[in-house]
Amino acid sequence: MTKKDFKIFLEALDELEKEKGISKEELIETIEQAILAAYKKNYGEYDNLSVRIDEKKAKIIIFVPKTVVTSVEDDELEIELSEAQMIPGKKRSKIGDIVEIEENCEEFKRNAIQNGKQIVIQKVREAERQHLYDNFKENEHEMLNGIIRRIDERRNIHIEFDMKEAVLTIQEQSPADLYRVGDRLKVYVSEVEKTNKYPKIIISRKHDDFLRKLFELEVPEIEEGIIEMKSVVREAGSRAKVAVHSDNEDIDTVGACIGQRGLRIKNIVTELNGEKIDIIEWKKDKKEFVKAALSPAKVESVEILDDDETARVIVEKSQLSLAIGKAGQNARLAAKLTGMRVDIKTLEDIMVAEEKVKLSEELSLEKEQIEELIEGENE
Repeated sequence: MTKKDFKIFLEALDELEKEKGISKEELIETIEQAILAAYKKNYGEYDNLSVRIDEKKAKIIIFVPKTVVTSVEDDELEIELSEAQMIPGKKRSKIGDIVEIEENCEEFKRNAIQNGKQIVIQKVREAERQHLYDNFKENEHEMLNGIIRRIDERRNIHIEFDMKEAVLTIQEQSPADLYRVGDRLKVYVSEVEKTNKYPKIIISRKHDDFLRKLFELEVPEIEEGIIEMKSVVREAGSRAKVAVHSDNEDIDTVGACIGQRGLRIKNIVTELNGEKIDIIEWKKDKKEFVKAALSPAKVESVEILDDDETARVIVEKSQLSLAIGKAGQNARLAAKLTGMRVDIKTLEDIMVAEEKVKLSEELSLEKEQIEELIEGENE
């Protein structure tokens, strides 16, 4: 490789460092390993062979390190003192020194990059994948802020984060979101996993914890741990419910989340493009919690059944549609928030059910009386 070619080669590494975010030193080490593998493939295995890309000398050096000794016992690992001192630049060698015996393979070195091209590409890709995995793994379960670079034909959003790119798939997009190339966008890194190819990186604006992170961002009391978010559930783009609690009884947990003049919650709703959010004070008592979770509906009573997993809720007829919500959404979110099965009935439903039970019991009693009369006549 000529000095001119070597310069072009180093410039290419600089570009890779800028574009892929992989350090030049890491790339050089990767390429040295690739060249070593290519050399061994062509010339056989050498356990103690090494390769170094010398930027100052603008050359590739393939060498065997040997220890200077008085009497050689293993010529693959050792070299006599007199022989070592005959090597240019090693005249002052002494016993115990390590000297590098350069391999005479000029033709291979001239074509080293070409010969090892596929291995180099593979190694660089591996390093790129590892770098990508490491960067996103350290941000797993965190919020990231990126720039939309392109939207593909499948409506997947390609987002750049500090020279790294991830894809917001249509499955992880909120139906309320609007995307334009060049816009900044917040996302939640929900999962980062290694695979045989590129790492699996799932970023989301649909995840429940995306809303949790927005609250942490807007409400300092949550970030500081003064207020705890006990439960967060949402149907992205439509409605969400958040249960908050503080051990400090003097703190208005719901008010703190709303903020002065509603500024904090307004910022969150704006980020979610109008998604409605019910903020509820968490209750240890299951009855009270279920009652609060069905907000904005007014609940008459809540009964926890024997299985301790089902809540029977009684509301007035005028509150039934509000308690259930459009297409059952309010009841569904309340059930997820509380971890209970929620069975909503009206007072009228209960009365009708009780009347049916009473009528059934009366009919059953009449039947028994008739059967007794028939038996008496037969006797």
